[in-house]
Amino acid sequence: MLGPWGVAAIREPWVRWDWVSRHVDDILRALRDHVVLTFIAVAVGFLIAAPLSLLVRRWRWLEAPVFSVTGILYTIPSLALLALLVPLTGLTRTTAEVALVSYTLLILIRNIVAGLDGVPPDVTEAATGMGYGRARQLVRVELPLALPVIMAGLRIAVVTTIGLVTVTALIGQGGLGQLILDGLNRNFRTEVVVGSALSVGLAVAADAALLVVQRLATPWATRKRARP
Repeated sequence: MLGPWGVAAIREPWVRWDWVSRHVDDILRALRDHVVLTFIAVAVGFLIAAPLSLLVRRWRWLEAPVFSVTGILYTIPSLALLALLVPLTGLTRTTAEVALVSYTLLILIRNIVAGLDGVPPDVTEAATGMGYGRARQLVRVELPLALPVIMAGLRIAVVTTIGLVTVTALIGQGGLGQLILDGLNRNFRTEVVVGSALSVGLAVAADAALLVVQRLATPWATRKRARP
């Protein structure tokens, strides 16, 4: 039997479309799992990051510990983090999601805080002068103005998570990464190409979709950039 660099490997096409046509359901299932893993991770990450960001902005002494902890989590290699979590939560989706959520926190918290800090002081002073309370000022004035920066962080978190989901295939939870891993184990390049191409395509599509949402939600920012 010839090895991966033998003649048989050279003659093997990059994509065997007959295999793709027979495994459409498996490919779509992997794509769906990839989307679900990404959505849950970013949604949970945002639910954690939003209140932490508000606390950091309210009490600045929290900034150093919050950024330190989330920064440490972000720097842990994904394989190492999964290895640390497996003894606690097993080869489960929970393990994958805990790891994925951990990598979103630093990105989201930094951008939410930066967006809120970027609101001009004269705007907040005017809102206070108009009788806006703290909560109303946050919702009606600060968050809309901070939205472009927050959305930029959300886009980065989504694209990053889509890439990291493929790594969780090592614990059986990788979505499209499972195709890539299976293809590598079998030396079957079609699965590798299909899994890789769909992962990249999903990241590009998600980023483009969020960009459209950002522009629709912040039309004033788009008009400002368009001015000469």
